[in-house]
Amino acid sequence: MKTFRMIVLLLLGSLLSGTAVAQETIFNVPSGDVLDKGKTYGEFDFAYLWNASAGTYTPRFVVGIGHQVEIGMNVNGITTPGSSQATPTPTIKWRVYDKNGWAFLVGDHLYVPVQNKTYDIGNYVYAEVTKTFESKMRLTMGTYDCTSHVFAAGNKAGGQFGIEQPLNTRVTLAADWFTGHHAAGYFTPGAAIKLSSKATLYAAYEIGNSDVSHGNHLLLVELGWNFN
Repeated sequence: MKTFRMIVLLLLGSLLSGTAVAQETIFNVPSGDVLDKGKTYGEFDFAYLWNASAGTYTPRFVVGIGHQVEIGMNVNGITTPGSSQATPTPTIKWRVYDKNGWAFLVGDHLYVPVQNKTYDIGNYVYAEVTKTFESKMRLTMGTYDCTSHVFAAGNKAGGQFGIEQPLNTRVTLAADWFTGHHAAGYFTPGAAIKLSSKATLYAAYEIGNSDVSHGNHLLLVELGWNFN
């Protein structure tokens, strides 16, 4: 818990003095972006599951701390109607290599539920490669491992993938995908629309890897804000 408190303090301190230029994820899969030192990005995500007539809300902040590293804080598990399981989630992403259009990244999310707890702590760790082409299209290919109770009752591992293709300076088409049958197992196509120099709207539709005919699909809307 001492490490957790340090991450929170670093994040809050940077939020008071920083600014931002990028997002932490494509939609759900971590993107190849890493904020420069002192840059800050905020986002609010809303997902609506038609079958359950329920919504989930996820605020997140990301801060660049230098040396190709960014840290962040998500608050997962906020739902309505129903019983929320608010889960502060410190995150870290490190772009280990970035040259000639290729990048290699590793990251970790630490789940610490504080409301209606069904577990004490969980972890999602990943490694991925991105390739950016002359057309500015970027592909993401990686793997993940997630401990019990975060994505499912047991440990889950698999692949994570993404594609981003800018159409112009304001609109980017994108999609990402987590393999596996669990709470994160969705294929998510959509678009990012730059509303201004600070605001970006992300709109997508999540299609479950299983039980789609039984309603496992949902609308995802995200509003991102660059603090510079």
